[in-house]
Formats: sequence, structure tokens, C-alpha cells
Amino acid sequence: MSGAEVASGAQSVTRYQALWESVRSRRSRPEVAKGLDKLSTRLSARLKNRRTSLGFLLSEAARVDGISPEIRNHSEAALDESVREVREAVVRGAHDDATLRRAMALIREIARRETGEEAFIVQIAGALGLVHGRIVEMKTGEGKTLTGSVAAPIIAWQRRRLHVFTVNDYLAKRDAHSREGIYTRCGVSVGSIVQEMAPAERAEVYARGIVYGTPKQITADWLRDQIRMGPVTSAWEGRLVTGLGSGGGGGGGGLLIPGLRAALVDEADAVLIDEGVVPLIIARSRHEDEMAPIYKQGDALASKLDEGPDYKIDYLRRRAELRRRGEHRLEEMFKQLDEPIWRATRRGKELVRNALVARHCYLPGQQYQIVDGRVVIVDEFTGRFLADRSWEHGLHQAVEAKEGVEVTADRETLARMSFQRFFRSFPFLAGMTGTAADATAEMEQVYARPVTIVPTNKPVIREQWPLRAFRTAEQKWTEIARAIEQVHAQGRPVLVGTRSIAASEHISKRLEARGLEHRVLNANFDKEEATLIADAGRAGAITVATNMAGRGTDILLDDRAREAGGLHVILTEVHGARRVDLQFIGRAGRQGDPGSAQVFASLEDELIVQHVPKLARALRAAGSGDEIPDGPIVRRLVRLAQGRARISRAGVLRQDDWVDKNLPGM
Repeated sequence: MSGAEVASGAQSVTRYQALWESVRSRRSRPEVAKGLDKLSTRLSARLKNRRTSLGFLLSEAARVDGISPEIRNHSEAALDESVREVREAVVRGAHDDATLRRAMALIREIARRETGEEAFIVQIAGALGLVHGRIVEMKTGEGKTLTGSVAAPIIAWQRRRLHVFTVNDYLAKRDAHSREGIYTRCGVSVGSIVQEMAPAERAEVYARGIVYGTPKQITADWLRDQIRMGPVTSAWEGRLVTGLGSGGGGGGGGLLIPGLRAALVDEADAVLIDEGVVPLIIARSRHEDEMAPIYKQGDALASKLDEGPDYKIDYLRRRAELRRRGEHRLEEMFKQLDEPIWRATRRGKELVRNALVARHCYLPGQQYQIVDGRVVIVDEFTGRFLADRSWEHGLHQAVEAKEGVEVTADRETLARMSFQRFFRSFPFLAGMTGTAADATAEMEQVYARPVTIVPTNKPVIREQWPLRAFRTAEQKWTEIARAIEQVHAQGRPVLVGTRSIAASEHISKRLEARGLEHRVLNANFDKEEATLIADAGRAGAITVATNMAGRGTDILLDDRAREAGGLHVILTEVHGARRVDLQFIGRAGRQGDPGSAQVFASLEDELIVQHVPKLARALRAAGSGDEIPDGPIVRRLVRLAQGRARISRAGVLRQDDWVDKNLPGM
């Protein structure tokens, strides 16, 4: 097979090859380092990658820029021939600096001709960082899409196949289509995986050299392959299990994904860290709903208990602990019920604890929303609906019982895998994000990936206005509405960031009361996401959005907005992961544009109440007036809460690793 055929990764992936690759990939069971091994892992990652420092990447990028004028003079035919030569060299294993520089310069020129976008030196440095397997931080608006599309063909040449992970189906389809001209001229086929695709169509796309898709879509397809393969340990053993000899495509008896070779993750901090510990579960309904009355009775019993004397709620870990009085009261109530399950008091108390957690820790507009009479989970990091997911161990049914909607049948788990485990199964991993610096330690410990912060192409002139903190949430929301009105009166666009659907709708009602025209972007309006966020740069526009909605779409200022002072970002509440706040703030002042940002907080905000409740109560009782004048005290409070949130995340990582090791999901 020629180098060009190997490079495309799509011409001839046989079903047996796909099976062999899948068996090879499933053998990878990496573990998160513990104790002193954490330090060893970080040091090892740094030593291994010390050569590809920022200085080296910028120096190499400048050398790429130096040979670009020569390549710009190539005719179309000469350019294609040069690409063919360097592609075959890379496929054969030529990974030296000179070959990579020439490859980068050629792809940069192809991108310029195909899209009209010419990569800046800092974007070339970022692309080189990706090729060397780094997590690259580039500020919002610095052109990560172009950076990734310059690096992707080289990674695909080196690794035969590349999965590019985006935050939603829209971006996967958009980027695969907009970059297709670049990849085709580089001899690499491309496609995207989206929700509505049939299995046969998915198998055809997965056979291509570069595949765009969301972590949810691709991980789910990988898990379905593992279910189909069962316990096989070799490709030969799996031939009969997967129906290899029966004919047909991957959507029939064969597998969908021909192994895991290389991953390029957009918004890497969100996917690898924030969402990394979330398990993706493939389940099937047992087609039974006889437990529905039991869940409803459990909710009714929970409603009769008193918080404090009968039970205690751990809001941080989302747990309920029954006190002695509560246990005694429940035992007496169980005696009055006819169903046998309540006579097994341990199981009965577990059902009531679930109901208590559902009542106190899972709230509409925050963790879920009622859509068409059913409970739909809301992703707490992105604010998007997760329509095909449900909580485990009866929690979902407890929430349904609380809301009085139809209690769906519990489902049988067929396979589970955390995104963290999935991404650590790739032999090659790289990523891009606007805010990775705060996650450097976690990236190095969990994924052994170094983080490189690439400087901006133009200086950031965004103004950071002082944090404003208030004793109560009511006072905070009143001042936020007033601040929006004041900035809007100047003709500037305003982007308002909230942590939940409920908060976005709350501020929307306050803006309506003031007669301020605005648009809301949350999970209820996710189909209009790209259009809404793109229009947020118009002069006088007011856009309210959940914290990470619209990521991947630039906010471009019109001339009037730029003259008025640019985009003003208001963050209505701090997040447990500081980089989420920085990502939202970074939407103002992109590419040297004017702009400003301000953070509002209250002592009743969820982060502070969950993590530092005693300090918050003491501070709320001290002094007088609505606004807290001593900003540094509140900032220290926020930093303390964020630190405890990191510790909590680390605990979940350890638990996830234990589950993967002791309760394998496939």
C-alpha cells in the first residue's frame, strides 16, 4: 500500500483490521497515579517533553514562517506534489524537525488558499505543540479552529487515524465541513459523527482519516463495540462473535470504530477535567415499571421527615444521612405500608435517602429541567441538555417521583466508561483550550500531558473591573440588572454569564421588567446557540447565556460596538473551576479588541454556601449595608471555595479509578 493510501486512513480499513485495532485498544487500562507516583508522573511528563518548550515552538514557528514565501510561489500542481512528498515521508516515519517544518508550511499555505485564513506565527507554534502531544492554551478568539486544522493532517499522517473532539454536534459538523478542503488536499478524508446517523453511516465515517464528533457520541459508539465483542481477547477469537464471516458493513455484524489511535480535544479543560469523571453508561430498559409506586411512596415518606432532627444533608457530596430519630420514625412508618420492600428496612431507608437527595440536591433549572413531561438532565458545566442520559441507582426515578411526572422504568447497565478512562486509552493525546493553566497539575497527573501557554497575537487590552460582592443574592441581582442597563445605555454589547438555566431566566425577567430587549441562550434554546452568540457583538445587544454556552463560536464586534468600548462581560456567579470563569470573561477583548469584564458575587451563591458556609454566615452578620466594601476578603473566600472544589474533584477521580479497576464496565 502506498504512503498516500495509508495516509488517507479511509480507503481500505477491512473489518478484520478494525477488529484487531479494537482488541489492541481495549487492552489499555491506564490508572490514575496515586501518592508519590503523582509527583513522579508530573516530573516524567515534564522531562519527556522539556525539549518542546514554548521557546522551541516559537522558534520553530518563526522558521516555518521563513520558508513560507518560497511555498507561496508554488503553482497549484507544484503545491500538491510537495504535499504528497512530505506526506509520504511522514507516513514512513520521518518525524525530524526539518520535515515537520516543511509540512507545517505547506499545510499553512493550503489553508490560506482553501479558506482565506493565514495562520499567525503563534498559531503555528500552537499547531506544533499539538503535533508534539501537548495541551495548548490559546486565549478566546485566537483562532484555535485554524490552529487545529493545520496540525490535524500531520497527526493523521503519523497515526493513520485521528479523532477530533468538539463540544457539540453543530461544531463537529461545521468544522468537518469548513476544513474539508484543507484535509482533502493533504490526502486525508474527513467526516463528522452526529446524533441522527444510522450505524452503517457511522461505520463509513469512522473509517476516514479524520473524524469529528463529541465525546458522548464517540465514547458511546466505542462502548457499543465493546458490548458486541464481549469478553474476546484476540481478533481471531472475535471473528465469530462479531459475525466477521457473514458479510456486510460495520453497521451490520462488524465494529464501528477501528481502534483508538490519536485524539485531538477541543476545549480540553472542560472535556478532560470537568467532564472527565462523568461516566457514560450504555443501558437497556427492563421494560418494567412496577417500582414506580415504591419511588412515589419513598418521596412521600421523605416529605414527612424534618431536616435537622431526622436527617442531615451534605450538599457538597449530595448525600443524605439519617439521624437516630429519623430512622426510628421511618421504621414506624414502614409498618403501616403493605409492600414487602418496606419490611427490608435497610433497602427502605436507602430509598428514602435517595428521595431526600432528590428533594434537596437536585433542583429544576440547575441539575435538570422538565421537558415534555419528563426529567431531562442539564450538564452543569455547559448548561446543555443531556436528553439520553439518566442518573443511576434509582436517583433518576426519585427525581421523577418528586416532580410528579411519569416514573420511567429502571434500566440495566450493559457497559460504563468515564471520559477520563476513554481518553487515557488513546496512545496519542493532544488538546486545545482557552484556559488550561489552572488545570496544569491535573493534566500532568491524570493524562501525563504537558501544558503550553501560547501568547496572544495582539496584546489583550480588556479592562477587568473590580469584583462587586453583596450580602444577599437579591441585592446582587438588583445591582446586576442596574449595571446591564448602564452599560447598554452607552451603546455597548453586554454578555451576561450565569451558572444555571434558572439563573438565566431569573435575570431575563428582571431585564424584561426594566424594558430591556435581550436574548437568552441556555439549554432551552440550544439549536439557536451559534447564531445567538455570534450576534452578541452587535452594538447595544444584550445576551444572557449559561456559563459555557456558545463555546467555539467567535463574538465579532461591529464598528459601532467597537467605537463604544467593545463587549462588556458580566459574570453573575463564580464557578468552582476558575478556568470556566476565565473562559467566559475571555470573550471580551479578543484579537486586540476593546472590552471589559466584571464579576458579581453574593454570600448566598452556591459555591460559597456549599464549601465555606460558616465563614459566609460570619461575614454576612458582620458590618452593615447591601454591598461588601472589602473585596479582598470575598476574593479570598472564593479562592478557598474553589480550592475545596478542586479537592472534591480529586476525590471523584480516585473513586472513578477504583470503579474502573474493580467493576469493569465491559
